[in-house]
Amino acid sequence: MTEHRSEAEERRSSNSFEPRAERPYMPGYGTLPPDQGTGLLPWSWAEERLTASHDYWVATVWPDGRPHLMPVWGMWQEMALWFSCSGRSRKTRNLQANPRCTVSTDRAADPVVMEGVTEVISDLDLLEQVLDRENAKYGTDYTMELFDPAVNTTFRVRPVWAFGLDSGDFTGSPTRWTF
Repeated sequence: MTEHRSEAEERRSSNSFEPRAERPYMPGYGTLPPDQGTGLLPWSWAEERLTASHDYWVATVWPDGRPHLMPVWGMWQEMALWFSCSGRSRKTRNLQANPRCTVSTDRAADPVVMEGVTEVISDLDLLEQVLDRENAKYGTDYTMELFDPAVNTTFRVRPVWAFGLDSGDFTGSPTRWTF
């Protein structure tokens, strides 16, 4: 089965797409208006960090509402985060019950945190592309066995909103992007 992309998805994956940026509501932190300090961060700032992050923290929710947080390897590509895990893992079972999640990059000093919605990817041509990206990023030589949908589950997380903060300007850089 071939996946077809909607016009909105095509726009989001193009290099010219810019989500709406604004200053997040952060009472008590002394944040400056959006035109002061560093000002609102450009989306390219967030994408650089999403691309460079070695690990990503994925937060899901158990069916009974308890939080679940685990690190994963992943790749930022086409305005989405891609990662895989065991088809029987707690992450997979949580995301099958509720596809919403929160993801953070691995550097707490200059974080990008995004809330998004996952979808399971099972198209073998697309999975081969994900495998190639993972092998290139991590210097590995995995085979398609790693992405076998009968054993492992590959997710694509499309952001709904994201948050970024440059630690060098704590009060003047906080930015929220809405997609």
